[in-house]
Amino acid sequence: MPANVLTSWFRGVPFDGFAEQPRRVSPTCLIQFEGNRYSVSASFANRPVSLRVYPDRLRVITEGQVLCVHDRIITRSHGVPGRTVYDWRHYLAVIQRKPGALRNGAPFAELPAAFQVLQDQLLRRPGGDREMAEILALVLQHDEQAVLCAAELAPAGGVATKTYVLNTLHRLIDASQVLVFEHEPCADTGRYDTLRGDSRRAP
Repeated sequence: MPANVLTSWFRGVPFDGFAEQPRRVSPTCLIQFEGNRYSVSASFANRPVSLRVYPDRLRVITEGQVLCVHDRIITRSHGVPGRTVYDWRHYLAVIQRKPGALRNGAPFAELPAAFQVLQDQLLRRPGGDREMAEILALVLQHDEQAVLCAAELAPAGGVATKTYVLNTLHRLIDASQVLVFEHEPCADTGRYDTLRGDSRRAP
């Protein structure tokens, strides 16, 4: 019995069953498995990684760290062309260097709707591709849902610019801050008994 199976059995934890295979990330930030291709962060292009194959998902690992997880495509029909699964976040470093890739780049064909609307407006003017690339890069530093919300509000406000999105994002973050008590209040139910006793003694 393999050592990892024995270790899991003795510890009483579920066995994390997978088949691990070596892979090399292509120059276009993809790895191949069963005729399909899956994206990996651009910073790992041309580098070796490990692919952990599960029945329903794939995990890309390097130095014990999980780089990304993809749903596994199960193709049972022969002759069916392979698919390419992109995560647009994996290519953010690329568009920082080459913002023009936003216009025809396959990884950005299925951006979230809020980003698509904003991109449609920005790419109509000079320098809009650079501005859009910088807006997308905000998800590396801030909560993605907050960035999406700010991007959605920009066209609605009639000002589709990075500055407007950034200002709106900061307002959303400030509004989401929750006040925290330095000392949590302690409920004292005995006070109610005291009040009840006083009322009984009243004439």
